[in-house]
Amino acid sequence: MKTDNFFRIPFLVIVFLSAVILFSSCQKQPDEIKVDTVNNKDAAKIQFKKQGEVYFQDSAKKLLKKIDVEIAETEETRHLGLMYRENMQEDQGMLFLFPAEEYQSFYMKNTVMPLDIMFINSKKQIVKIHRNTVPYSEKSLPSMNPSIYVVEVNAGFADKYNIKEGSHIDWRRY
Repeated sequence: MKTDNFFRIPFLVIVFLSAVILFSSCQKQPDEIKVDTVNNKDAAKIQFKKQGEVYFQDSAKKLLKKIDVEIAETEETRHLGLMYRENMQEDQGMLFLFPAEEYQSFYMKNTVMPLDIMFINSKKQIVKIHRNTVPYSEKSLPSMNPSIYVVEVNAGFADKYNIKEGSHIDWRRY
């Protein structure tokens, strides 16, 4: 009897490990670009796609500036953001849509160009602006208040158009 159990345990281990390997190799990969798979050659392939517009307004809701935006609303597109992009026109940016209003934090890892990063609450009011962020920095840039939207634009944009904490945005999708 002892010899039967001696051979049965290694056999069960082999069957279990084979099932694990088979299961993991059958997992479907997402169609979207994964951040780890983007390299410098692929960066040139990332082209701006206008998916909406953002309207920056002062506290009285007077229009200060309109920009075209790409919209990042999946976990992967939010994580990728503007990483690897070498430039962006002044009237372009990225609008991040989060599923819930909560404290957010961004960093500049793999981001080539300096940005102004604006955190916006559910009332569409800017609650925090990180101006002229440092490319490639892994320093945390927190929202300081709950936010549900984030807008990234070229560095200097907020100062040039007098956009400050307390200003508002509105946006529409195409």
